Amino acid sequence: MAGNSGGPWGGGGSSGGGGNRGNNGDGRKPPESDGPQIPEIDELMKKGQEQLRVLMGGRGGGGRGGSGGQGGGGPAFTKGTVAIGLMAAAVVWGLASFYTVKPEEQSVELFLGEFSAVGNPGLNFAPWPFVTAEVIPVTREQNEDMGGARGSDDGLMLTGDENVVDIDYQVVWNINDPAKFLFNLRDPRQTIQAVSESAMREIIAQSELAPILNRDRGIIADRLQELIQATMDSYDSGVNIVRVNFDKADPPQDVIAAFRDVQAAAQERDRLQNVADAYANRVLAEARGEAAQILEEAEGYRAQQINSAQGEASRFSAVLEEYSKAPDVTRKRLYLERMEQILGDVDKIILDPSSSGQGQGVVPYLPLNELRRSPAGESN
Repeated sequence: MAGNSGGPWGGGGSSGGGGNRGNNGDGRKPPESDGPQIPEIDELMKKGQEQLRVLMGGRGGGGRGGSGGQGGGGPAFTKGTVAIGLMAAAVVWGLASFYTVKPEEQSVELFLGEFSAVGNPGLNFAPWPFVTAEVIPVTREQNEDMGGARGSDDGLMLTGDENVVDIDYQVVWNINDPAKFLFNLRDPRQTIQAVSESAMREIIAQSELAPILNRDRGIIADRLQELIQATMDSYDSGVNIVRVNFDKADPPQDVIAAFRDVQAAAQERDRLQNVADAYANRVLAEARGEAAQILEEAEGYRAQQINSAQGEASRFSAVLEEYSKAPDVTRKRLYLERMEQILGDVDKIILDPSSSGQGQGVVPYLPLNELRRSPAGESN
């Protein structure tokens, strides 16, 4: 106990070898921290101290005051040690401040947590810790599977004609404004899903079942994309709706068999209706054609009769004029013309009443017109 009376550092009036206990052999004590340090720098200093202790262990192993075991506790901090620590801190700060943005990405820089700027693709500088950066993929398309595709009954929707339809669709979106996307939406995916489901239910509630199942899928997809985009723009979300894929629109599974029977009956009804319409059109066209033909024939007959009557009237007027000039001649000519018309096509036998005897008064009539035609027939 007497050897320790020289003070807390063992440097009292004793002249023995124990007088150097508690120092580094040159009368200096190890440095101590005057206050709290930044955790990262303190960690770097500790790591540097450990490395220097390994590198400089041989130099500090023999103590100068005759006590070699006490001097090997650790090397003293020098200007070189501090410089190495500062250089390491500068390297770490540089690595934390420089960052890279890919071509399909954009970064949002925050100065003390507040929006500062948008970083472009390439190497960017944000002095840490005052400025931080959030890198966001803007051109990458992200998908939201909606409806029954998510394994639930969310795809069951009520149509305008009070039917139920099961719909599967997919909303494809990306980011067109990273700052708005980062600050204005708390949960972007959940927001897009909620808006998409609400918009689809609104459209289906205004539509009937048959067009949804058959011809209006493309129209519904376009209307849905416009409605979702308008709603997201009203939120200043920074989200761009790329397209909507309308995957399926079917009746619910519980009634799909009966619904298919109804659809088959409706198709058969439409087929029979089309056959009846085709038959009606054909018969109606034929009737219209026959009616038009009869009208044309009647019109021709009317014109013929009118023309014939006008001709007869003109002829009678001409005959009357001639009769007034020469009644006897005209009367005889009219008689001969009429007899020619009556007897022209009749086979005739002339009997001479003056002749007596059986068969003596019968004179056969020679058909001169046939005799005139026969030479022409033989020449043919």
